[in-house]
Amino acid sequence: MSAERRSGIGYDVHRFGDDRKLVLGGIEIAGERGLEGHSDADVVTHAVADALLGAAGLGDIGEHFPDDDPRYEDADSIELLGHIATQLGGWRLVNVDVTVIAERPRLGPHKRAMADRLAGALGIEAARVNVKATTNEGMGFIGRAEGIAALAIAQVERDA
Repeated sequence: MSAERRSGIGYDVHRFGDDRKLVLGGIEIAGERGLEGHSDADVVTHAVADALLGAAGLGDIGEHFPDDDPRYEDADSIELLGHIATQLGGWRLVNVDVTVIAERPRLGPHKRAMADRLAGALGIEAARVNVKATTNEGMGFIGRAEGIAALAIAQVERDA
């Protein structure tokens, strides 16, 4: 029996804000300026959520957790991702690959912890989650250190 596979892409971006902690991939990066947003503004987790929802054909994160709903104000995005992972309608998550685009902070020391945290929320082995980081080489709003963006792709499968 063969499996049907689908892929989905997710993207999120938030600008830096004051008086917020920086949360990326479900981990707090101490000593760094946080991101503005209705929830915890975790661009990594939001991109992964949209990739997963897209792969399963279930819309986008804004449809499931609207930013005008007070229930999601300051919400923990890892918890929201965990909820999404249980609602895939028969699709199994194969893998996730995410790229974080930021001039600061340097994310190399945090990539493994992010992957582990994402994997835990998704209910898969950490080896099936890859987190990469890059800069924007000083160009555009990211290059000017005005915010952080993330791109993700998720692949799901189900028995055909």
